[in-house]
Amino acid sequence: MLQENVNLKEYNTFNISVQAKNFATFSDVNSLQQLLNEIDKDNLMILGGGSNVLFQKDFEGIILRNEILGIDLIEESNNDVLLKVGAGETWHEFVLYAINNNYGGIENLSLIPGSVGASPMQNIGAYGVEIKDVFHSLEAVEIQTGKIKTFTHEECQFGYRESVFKKALKNQYIITSVTYRLSKNHILNTSYGAIETELKLQGIQNPTIKDISNAVITIRQSKLPDPNEIGNAGSFFKNPVISKKQYDKIKEEFPTIPCYAVDEENVKVPAGWLIDHSGWKGKTFGDYGVHKKQALVLVNYGEASGSEIYKLSSEIIEDISTRFGIALEREVNIIE
Repeated sequence: MLQENVNLKEYNTFNISVQAKNFATFSDVNSLQQLLNEIDKDNLMILGGGSNVLFQKDFEGIILRNEILGIDLIEESNNDVLLKVGAGETWHEFVLYAINNNYGGIENLSLIPGSVGASPMQNIGAYGVEIKDVFHSLEAVEIQTGKIKTFTHEECQFGYRESVFKKALKNQYIITSVTYRLSKNHILNTSYGAIETELKLQGIQNPTIKDISNAVITIRQSKLPDPNEIGNAGSFFKNPVISKKQYDKIKEEFPTIPCYAVDEENVKVPAGWLIDHSGWKGKTFGDYGVHKKQALVLVNYGEASGSEIYKLSSEIIEDISTRFGIALEREVNIIE
């Protein structure tokens, strides 16, 4: 049932106070199909956890919030399991469920805000792991027809924080469930970021997947603001990928600039380093600014507007381009 003029502040982690002209929730596929059959689909937006969106103004169309829950074991072998998960499940709660059942593969993705349905759309990643590493398939409803389609790994066209749902099929499908292949014989990934350092601090020499998860949670909590306390959407910018040739040229002027190899010709440069090195980290402008512990995170300290935060991101992008010749790209979905 459609509600009118609903304030979206509690439905987006930036805590931006904007109105949706029409708003409804759905908790199963049948309800979704019925809604799609009844509404005008020309100005439609699907909202999950609201952790990767910035509203610049009131939304004049219809917002449908995905609340499909459930975790089902659909296949099991000696080596792994297939878990089908409702798109409305909270991502971190699913991670904890997997760890409690000794299913490995997503422990490095602990404490990432948002919903399960957003995980393949964004190809979320952290500490050397991406969703594409554990993804099996997903089910989605086509907005125009209401028909259910299953997408394979190949059909999702995963890239760095990208998928077909952010490009060729943007705004054409609503993800209703995601199936992951998780391991029972774990291969731990501790080499990325500060995980090994944190494990040593905790005196852990032979870590379990729960130890990895706890280390990641500790690291993230030490430098990232809690959206329940400070409005934010996590990392606002993608880490730019540039050629080694361009990187070597920049390194001549900025010798400490770090990078991570992508392939033989390209490297990934930490956007946080670029922003921090340019003096933006910790800057505040009234009710908004750049977080004091993590330069990648833009924050709403109170009643900032989405347009103010967007303007700040534009100023940062322009500054990084001028200083380094690198084009930063927003990771957050901007709603204009």
